[in-house]
Amino acid sequence: MGTTQLETVPEPKYWQLKTVLSEALDSEFRVGEILPNERDLAARFGVARATLRQALEQLELEGRLHRRRGVGTTVAPPRMGVAVGTAEHAWPGAVGDAWQPVDSGLTVPAVGVAAALETGTDEPVHTVRRSRVSHGQPVAAELLYVPAGSVPDLSAIDAPSGAPRARAVLRELQRLELEGQDRAVELGSARADDAKELDRLPGAPVLVVTTRFFAQGRTAALSVATYRADTCRLTFGDTGGVEIHHGPERHAS
Repeated sequence: MGTTQLETVPEPKYWQLKTVLSEALDSEFRVGEILPNERDLAARFGVARATLRQALEQLELEGRLHRRRGVGTTVAPPRMGVAVGTAEHAWPGAVGDAWQPVDSGLTVPAVGVAAALETGTDEPVHTVRRSRVSHGQPVAAELLYVPAGSVPDLSAIDAPSGAPRARAVLRELQRLELEGQDRAVELGSARADDAKELDRLPGAPVLVVTTRFFAQGRTAALSVATYRADTCRLTFGDTGGVEIHHGPERHAS
């Protein structure tokens, strides 16, 4: 049997360098240690800085490195394990929910969000911003969109903004009978506001988990949760739920 065209394509130089760098991370550097600057690393491995940058970007995507403005590139700790999303029949904010409410307000959502909620393109909806911390590190940021029809009694609550208003929206949402939910996961890039909350640079790779909650035969709420791709590894269980597990152990001396 002959080789395919793909089998004859040589491995890119940055990919070969990534393998060498990965071995060096295991043998020469400790977790949290700052790597030498790009010029010194490129000289050490005899490559162009553009090639080195590609290799570093790949290692960051794989969760081996953290790159932070004003700090430099550091060796990342092993990926941590936290559960994603709510139970199959629980609203956000239910007992046991690990998310912390940060703020809430009225916002005209993006066209795609309005279409998912089946609201008018100029119709404001309640937004709830929440954050998730695990092992002392920020791992996710969430925007929950709730149409006014899902929380009709919210106007009677004296909580104009902030975490108190966010908790009020969540309490009112739980008055509805949850009929089900669906969830999708895709790779994305961190927006400026999410990047700041997650202690990442804008454009850093993230995992976006979108969950639609159904009640009264319609989408009653939409959650867009942004997880650090360098921190999380997702697997799907028999129940359809999503969990984040620890990655393969790495031994850094």
